[in-house]
Amino acid sequence: MDMIISNSAAETESHGFHYAEGLGKGAVIGLSGDLGAGKTCWVRGLARGLGVASRVYSPTFALLHEYEGGRLPLFHLDLYRLEGIDEIYGAGLEGYLLGSQGVTVVEWIERWEAFPPVELPKYRKIHIEILDEFKRKIIVGAGRDGQF
Repeated sequence: MDMIISNSAAETESHGFHYAEGLGKGAVIGLSGDLGAGKTCWVRGLARGLGVASRVYSPTFALLHEYEGGRLPLFHLDLYRLEGIDEIYGAGLEGYLLGSQGVTVVEWIERWEAFPPVELPKYRKIHIEILDEFKRKIIVGAGRDGQF
């Protein structure tokens, strides 16, 4: 497990940017952290690292944003507003969670993890913790089934 301290939104984005370097087709990243922790900020950096030129927005209300134009497509999901596994399946998101032709990032991955024995692919989990107004602790650890 790796841990870094980010002292600003720019540093959080930078971590996401550099994390994109090792990602390949089918990679799934689960993000967790409180509201306002910087999950979408981190995804902005990841998108830039993949070469996506589009502006990245939180998919809290849309549930999913797809970004093309980089070296791999980016599928950005947010499960915050979904109350249970039936809603996740009802929204048609399981195909993205079970692997895609690009990189899938899932904010609020714990909503999916809460329903064992639901199968998840190998994925990497990143937890972002608020330390103060600007400072964040970013913990990169293995998700279910280890690293991809």
